[in-house]
Amino acid sequence: MKKILVPIDGSTASQKAAEKAVEFAKLFGSEVTFMHVIYVPDTVGHTKYGIYMEYDFKEMKQKMVETGTKFLDSFLENVDCSGVGIQKKIVVGQPYEEILGEAAEGAFDLIVMGRRGFSKVKRFFVGSVTQRVISDAPCPVFVVLEQ
Repeated sequence: MKKILVPIDGSTASQKAAEKAVEFAKLFGSEVTFMHVIYVPDTVGHTKYGIYMEYDFKEMKQKMVETGTKFLDSFLENVDCSGVGIQKKIVVGQPYEEILGEAAEGAFDLIVMGRRGFSKVKRFFVGSVTQRVISDAPCPVFVVLEQ
């Protein structure tokens, strides 16, 4: 196991996943890539009068990437990564799609991610990034619970 991907969203579960991934990396001599996905809503919409609108989120995306970079740096200050090769990646898109794409393109051996523990009802309505990644991942997924 040489490459571990860790999606980070700032939750307690992702903090625990980051710590577990670093623990694995130290055991197996792996490199860890910490990934933060910034979700930006669709850039096309319709008003209540049926008028087609296209929004330009270019400047907003740039600011969100800058903020996401600061967030990831700050987040990783609380994880002891000494002795482990790490990479950081900030992307914009749909979280589960970006995670799956990165795992496949980067030929990762393992994904370590957190699960917040939504109830079945809430998970039905809001979806679960973790569940979608587990379903379609090109490699094993180690899930760390928030508890």
